[in-house]
Amino acid sequence: MLQSFDLYFVSSNKHKYEEAKKILKSFGIHLGFCKFELEEIQSDSLKEIASNKAIDAFQKFKKPVIVEDDGLFIDSLDGFPGPYSSYVFKTIGNKGILDLLTQNRKAKFVSIVSFYDKHSSKSFVAKVHGKISKTQKGIGWGYDPIFIPEDSKKTFAESTNKNELSHRYKALKKFANWYLHEQK
Repeated sequence: MLQSFDLYFVSSNKHKYEEAKKILKSFGIHLGFCKFELEEIQSDSLKEIASNKAIDAFQKFKKPVIVEDDGLFIDSLDGFPGPYSSYVFKTIGNKGILDLLTQNRKAKFVSIVSFYDKHSSKSFVAKVHGKISKTQKGIGWGYDPIFIPEDSKKTFAESTNKNELSHRYKALKKFANWYLHEQK
């Protein structure tokens, strides 16, 4: 039986939930987890993808939910892999991304946190600019071992304070500020 929470994070990715849980706890929001494979529409818009997932999650779970979708956008690859980041990671991984790059290594991570309940739908966007490292560094999941945020020499995987710097943190902070205000 699930413990009762006011808000649930719905995803098939436990790593995202663990980050979100830790971040939102710092704002006094206790987050439950519901593991679902959500419908992922094909779109060039992360916001459209995340919003659709939030509606799908609510329809399946019938509780207030948030979902998070993100993408790695690499300048020299015209924003690739962007909204297809999860698929690209599963197929070519970090090594494949590193093999594609030559000179321009500028990139950004974009996160969208989408909330949905039977009364409202809201999305929160955040970005972190940086670059792709030349080699994988650190132990982390996803693209963390190859993404170096601006004003840092370390990848997210090497960082001890990723949850205070990341695109996901910034989007969840925006969400938390809105959600806590809305609950009053």
